[in-house]
Amino acid sequence: MSDFDTLVEQSLRGIAPAPADAVNILRTPDPDVIDLVAAVSKIRRTYFGNRVKLNYLVNLKSGLCQENCNYCSQALGSTSAILKYSWLSAEDALAQATAGVEGGASRVCLVASGRGPLPRDIDRVCDITSQIRNSHPHVEVCACLGLLRAGQAERLVSAGAYAYNHNINTAESYHHEIVQTHTYADRINTITLAAQAGLSACSGLIVGMGESNEQIVEALAALRELEVESLPINFLVPFDGTVMEGRWQLTPLHCLRIIALARLIHPDVEIRLAGGRELHLRTAQPLALHLANSIFLGDYLTAEGQAAAADLELIRDNGFTIENPVTPQAPPRSYLTTIDIRGRGAGTAIPPNA
Repeated sequence: MSDFDTLVEQSLRGIAPAPADAVNILRTPDPDVIDLVAAVSKIRRTYFGNRVKLNYLVNLKSGLCQENCNYCSQALGSTSAILKYSWLSAEDALAQATAGVEGGASRVCLVASGRGPLPRDIDRVCDITSQIRNSHPHVEVCACLGLLRAGQAERLVSAGAYAYNHNINTAESYHHEIVQTHTYADRINTITLAAQAGLSACSGLIVGMGESNEQIVEALAALRELEVESLPINFLVPFDGTVMEGRWQLTPLHCLRIIALARLIHPDVEIRLAGGRELHLRTAQPLALHLANSIFLGDYLTAEGQAAAADLELIRDNGFTIENPVTPQAPPRSYLTTIDIRGRGAGTAIPPNA
């Protein structure tokens, strides 16, 4: 039995890799990465079969943020050429959510920029959540609104929200390098408040920001301690006009190593390929689906994603099926053709080796 197989068998018994073994996974030689994927895919198949969950993102409020996150095109001080706007109307938000549902999404993610929601913002999101649930009763609504205050998570639950996303983004030991206007403890507090209110905890990473392999291990172990139920992995898009402009540190093979390690540490958790997957995984996206079981359909916040039709083709061509589509599979439609509020791909940097 190979070292990979041993780690897989331990993971299936609920035993996470030791820190040294986890770091070694991230140092897997390039020729051995395909063997790593083949071994770890056993965990994915055990818990999720060949199903892929589709998520759709609705950007309720873009830019105008007072936080200074170095990676973010919406942050204070960023000069990225992105579309900035205040809150979408409930009607427009519902229309966008419906577009995602028609494409097969079973989770709609409602995202708003800013440090955290004011009481009137919670009112808006609760109204939008209720309208989505009334129109699409079986859809999971996940809110992502920044740092929560006491009582706000309970309001979201009462409106029908299922989950709350608040990424830790990186290891505690590296957090001060990427943002200074809030702390790692602030983020942990919000995740805790959401979970205590009964919301499914969704929290993950951005990789490629200059963190070490040891810090990736540290962050994934922290997410295990938090018992997150959904773990998005974002791959840094180094937007022009941000502090991290021009920072291209990831390769497709290293992305696969990170996703494989996430699966070993989180065997039964929804692992979602999120922002930047198209740029950094590129032609290795099908291999990544043998490790992760969830993707975003279409665009992200301020970055252009792969066309929705291409996402559906990727899933079908590689022998996967869509998990619990809310509506019967319809011919792929073009997203945001009538409501192009986000500005597709605004501010997206193109890698030098593209």
